[in-house]
Amino acid sequence: MLASASPLEHVVQHPIVEVDADLGNPVLNLIFAKDGVITILSDQITALIIAAILLVFFLPGSLRKRRGTDAIGRLIPVGFANAVEAVCDYIRKDVARPALGEQTDRFIKYVWSVFFFVLTVNLLGLLPIPAVSTVFGGHIGGTATANIYATATLALMTMFMMVFNGIRLGGMAYLAHFCPGPIALAPLLVPVEIIGLIAKIFALAVRLFANMMAGHTLLAVLIGFILSAWTALGAGGGLLIAIPVVLGSVAITFLEIFVAFLQAYIFMFLTTMFIGLSVNVHHGEEHGEEAHAH
Repeated sequence: MLASASPLEHVVQHPIVEVDADLGNPVLNLIFAKDGVITILSDQITALIIAAILLVFFLPGSLRKRRGTDAIGRLIPVGFANAVEAVCDYIRKDVARPALGEQTDRFIKYVWSVFFFVLTVNLLGLLPIPAVSTVFGGHIGGTATANIYATATLALMTMFMMVFNGIRLGGMAYLAHFCPGPIALAPLLVPVEIIGLIAKIFALAVRLFANMMAGHTLLAVLIGFILSAWTALGAGGGLLIAIPVVLGSVAITFLEIFVAFLQAYIFMFLTTMFIGLSVNVHHGEEHGEEAHAH
């Protein structure tokens, strides 16, 4: 990498397969067809595919290892399976059940999927897959959650789960919560509630994107210091700068590992809270009426 290279070079998406496209609308072209092309495959898309393959094909098999073949031993996981089961049990009992209540078992598979998918993508972004792939003439890997399109897609899936299941399970009670006041104020309250829904999804997408982007950009900037010092000061100056920069990079890498787990947890936690607020809206109203009666 040249000293003048942009630190974002290691974070931004690198297209692999592109097609020319004109969607016929300036806004759509700006969002989906930048410079008249749509990216069909990129390094970050390959990271999403790798994460999906790992979760679909390898995770289930790794969870089948049990302590024994007898009736009791078949129920006791060991090793990696034990760790995953402990995480799933914690998410179900301490995160999902307080928010989802009686709907927990209906949505827990989606909640688990969100957590493990985001975590896997985050961790893959910490591996030097892009650097290794370029040696063989390819460009795969990268941090897909540092792409706003990826995090926005995940957030929109959560919004779909909120609205679709809110209507399916709550019916008119869910629609009525968009006007939590006199019907005469509906022209004012309904747009505010809709904006609030969009704001939740926007925050869900941007929080994950910004945190993953920031860590990788900081690491790239630190490494750029070494290359700049090497160019400007020679080998001696570059080595002098490299020592504190490498130590700082190691510390930040450990911090990024923590952030990868933390952001996966936060995304899963907020997803669970938002779905719970949608599917249990009628229960909240019933409790509110009971408290008012007392």
